[in-house]
Amino acid sequence: MTSSLSRKLAVSIERWPIAGAFTISRGAKTEAVTVVATVSQGDRTGRGECVPYPRYGETAEATLEALNAMQERLAKGLDRAALQAAMPAGAARNALDCALLDLEAKNSGQRVWTLLGRPAPRPCTTAFTISLGTPDAMAAATAKAAHRPLLKIKLGGDGDDARIAAVRKAAPESELIVDANEAWTPDNLEYNLVACANAGITLVEQPLPAGRDEALARIKRPIAVCADESVHDRASLEGLRARYDAVNIKLDKTGGLTEALAMADAARALGFEIMIGCMVATSLAMAPAMLLAQQARFVDLDGPLLLARDRDGGLRYHGSLVYPPEAALWG
Repeated sequence: MTSSLSRKLAVSIERWPIAGAFTISRGAKTEAVTVVATVSQGDRTGRGECVPYPRYGETAEATLEALNAMQERLAKGLDRAALQAAMPAGAARNALDCALLDLEAKNSGQRVWTLLGRPAPRPCTTAFTISLGTPDAMAAATAKAAHRPLLKIKLGGDGDDARIAAVRKAAPESELIVDANEAWTPDNLEYNLVACANAGITLVEQPLPAGRDEALARIKRPIAVCADESVHDRASLEGLRARYDAVNIKLDKTGGLTEALAMADAARALGFEIMIGCMVATSLAMAPAMLLAQQARFVDLDGPLLLARDRDGGLRYHGSLVYPPEAALWG
């Protein structure tokens, strides 16, 4: 039987060109660097993709090393439950967790959602991201995407009120969410939130730096505020209740789908709205998050749409509608 065979791990770094450049408050990049873990058992393989994030001190090389260090334990039978304690939350564990889930599904002959007792994912509307730039540049980019129902606007601090106004004028019918990526300060927080409210923005993501966001608890928030860099896994939820209305769950932060699903359940129980986010990566990284998208108020799984090309057999996007993965891709 396949289950009696030893499992082998292969890890690789991949580079995927971005269409143009992707710019946020912390800088710009022209390629997505991902790490792919492939776990083989007999003639079946499971794959998982992650994006090491410098914001959290991660590099592709260190992620590769951390995954390769799990070779022997995997061969000796390390399973997904034990993995949660064997590796810290982060990109490396995400790749391995998703690869093990993919392999479990293939070994069982079931789709992964059936295996986990979750509802089958349905197509859902994803946000489309507008990179940070001058108000005029962002307005021009927004005008090209104004047919999309949900846009996510990257902000950067000084001058954000002008960016917000320009983007709203360019996309009068779209629902808008904005992401400051920690670029605001307690001094401009309320002013910028009012500018967002006046422009009909639905949600503001991570306005203040993680660890220095206590001002959010002291003000009356005119629109919903979502934690991103301030929230990682279930352990980080309780302390955010007075500061945030929603949490952005990303598999690269939680360390995989296993923790992400548990975190989503815990967040909803605490009264948070759910946002499902991603890094810029291929469809292999997005596919597991489709299981979370079903319970999310906001879905931001546009990573492949920002690439010059996606991997073969990737997710199907029809405009802003993203469809669940085929088994050959993942799960």
